[in-house]
Amino acid sequence: MPGAASGAAISPIALEAVKRIDALFDIERGINGKCAEERLHVRKEQSAPLLAALDAWLREQRARLSNSSSVAKPIDYMLCRFDRFARFIDDGRICLTNNAAERALRGFALGRKSWLFAGSERGADRAAVMATLIMTAKLNDVDPQAWLADVLARIAETQQNRLAELLPWNWNPSSAKAVAA
Repeated sequence: MPGAASGAAISPIALEAVKRIDALFDIERGINGKCAEERLHVRKEQSAPLLAALDAWLREQRARLSNSSSVAKPIDYMLCRFDRFARFIDDGRICLTNNAAERALRGFALGRKSWLFAGSERGADRAAVMATLIMTAKLNDVDPQAWLADVLARIAETQQNRLAELLPWNWNPSSAKAVAA
């Protein structure tokens, strides 16, 4: 058909829901990088009314829809989890999205196929230990390759009561160079 749009038509209810949620994200973009106390203040002032209006609007829309409506299931999903979604309003430390957590897990998800063929349960355990060591170093803002190379070179000569110095949260490259010299 000439002039017909390809794909399914977008539900006006779905479009409105996205606009309302995007308004919350606009506020979050404006407070990104601010301290938790400032974010909490802005959220209470600006986001809380939008969130309450979204909740009421979703409930109103759902009451008008039949169970067979294409947007009924997504609205039910959101309403069942609304309290958890709204937690960011009461804690300035909470992010509106889980993007940071998903980014942190991406490496594991990408490596999952490779780890299927670790060779044995023992090999899989070793891979898990290495992944843990690498992630611990990264979480402590330590270059995992430099840290592992230094620790592997020094661990045999390190006295047992000084092993804690080699842990990522205690390790620093300057002390590694001093010991090497």
